[in-house]
Amino acid sequence: MSVSRRGFTAASAAGGFLASVGLMQVDDAIAQGVAPRRGGTLTTMLTPEPPVLQIGVNQQGPTLIAASKIFQGLLKFSPTLEPQPELAQSWTISPDGKEYTFKLQPGVKFHDGTPMTADDVIFSVTKFHFELAPRARAIFSLIDTATAPDPLTVVFTLKQPFEPFLLMFDVTACAIVSKALFDGQDYRQAPAVQRPIGTGPFRFVEWQRGNFIRLERFADYWKPNQPYLDAIIFRIVPDSQSRRLAMETGQAVLAHSNDIEPFDVPALRGRPNLEVMTAGWEYFSPLAWIETNHRVTPLNDVRVRRAMSQAIDRNFITQRLWFGINKPATGPVASTTKFYDPSVTLPPFDPRAAMQLLDAAGLRPNAQGVRATIKHLVLPYGEVWSRLAEYLRQSMRGVGIDLQLESTDAGSWARRIGAWEYETSVNFVYQFGDPTLGVERTYVSSNIQKVTFTNTGGYSNPRVDELFAQARGSADPAVRRQAFSDVQKLLVDDMAQIWLMEMAFPTIADRRLRNVITGGTGIHKSFDDVFLAS
Repeated sequence: MSVSRRGFTAASAAGGFLASVGLMQVDDAIAQGVAPRRGGTLTTMLTPEPPVLQIGVNQQGPTLIAASKIFQGLLKFSPTLEPQPELAQSWTISPDGKEYTFKLQPGVKFHDGTPMTADDVIFSVTKFHFELAPRARAIFSLIDTATAPDPLTVVFTLKQPFEPFLLMFDVTACAIVSKALFDGQDYRQAPAVQRPIGTGPFRFVEWQRGNFIRLERFADYWKPNQPYLDAIIFRIVPDSQSRRLAMETGQAVLAHSNDIEPFDVPALRGRPNLEVMTAGWEYFSPLAWIETNHRVTPLNDVRVRRAMSQAIDRNFITQRLWFGINKPATGPVASTTKFYDPSVTLPPFDPRAAMQLLDAAGLRPNAQGVRATIKHLVLPYGEVWSRLAEYLRQSMRGVGIDLQLESTDAGSWARRIGAWEYETSVNFVYQFGDPTLGVERTYVSSNIQKVTFTNTGGYSNPRVDELFAQARGSADPAVRRQAFSDVQKLLVDDMAQIWLMEMAFPTIADRRLRNVITGGTGIHKSFDDVFLAS
């Protein structure tokens, strides 16, 4: 990849087509006859407390939710994943699908008052996220050249066409950062990581660890007369019942993601002043699984992984623990993700068949009925995940596996998964609209790294690698569909991980709060158009 500054020769002049033009903003509230009201503080919650608020340095859910108010991407996405302008005012794609030209919004400033230019965009894409984020590195390595013909124009030329390229420019995947604040430094240790500075509608003001994070309106925000809110306060409330009480009493006007336990949602849904929404996860399509470390005996035996899968009643999990918010997984690709193959299914819940598989693997029960002892690192994202771990312990015990639960905090959990210091855990990752962007990273052998959200399980199958490479390298949707169909079947045959459920998270808002969910990334939007109606 080369990065340079040169004179502009637009690929679109040779016949490129216009992908999007202009800044088009339709305010849902105006359409409903309610004019936006300026002022007020939005009090919400954040569960669990994130380690930092710098997207790229940390990609965990709580970081993305809060930091997406501080930072922005070039694009945002509709519920049907159509790209829309954000920091990019417009963009064109050359006829051969290799050159992407972005025209940037004029007058954009970082929170320290410095202008955002094409150089910041190129640095963010080709250096910052490329070096920090394995998923970004895999995609941005396809960039042959990145050039800035002028301060408000960026041209990326790819080595080959790559159909889902635009999906990488949402804020959660590639937040635009200031080159001046990071260039030449250790990105993870730079001072700006502790006091984040972006282009978003809200600037970082204060963080009292264990208590709250406060963001305030950025006076020089590039959209005229926005944001409407004066401030956003993210309260850190470890106790789930206290979070529910905050919504019931109005101490908080917004809850999202892991804030409210699924078993508390029905009661809140019945309150007339609250609205419960599950839309806004279309871009992410999170899918949860039991993460198995293939380096650990007996988890390196596919028969054991299959047995563990068949010991689990996924309908019980989704209906009794998540109260119908989620639905059972059928494989490694969510049904809301492009190229999902509905013909691919998991073996059914069948404890008897599970025990037969364990017998075949040579794991006979001892005098206490125990065939194997396996450790399980509990996902520290709230009480429902602890209940899931307890259910899994009981299910495994039913087929002779002693699942020993280990507890930790969110930061330690991420460190241990990244360092391969676990036997099993529960994990969920976002699929980002295309298997190349959000599924491939978990299963290709080239991505076996000591970094969280890579192929930390150590799964390896050369044919799977070939199929993902074929789908990545083709611009033909039919070729990609066949490759992804084949790879889904292989992954299920190998039981590469033990998939549990397709997820959505409830967003619960006071009905006075408007424009909360308007796009395919839901709560991860900038909130520049959110307001409190009188």
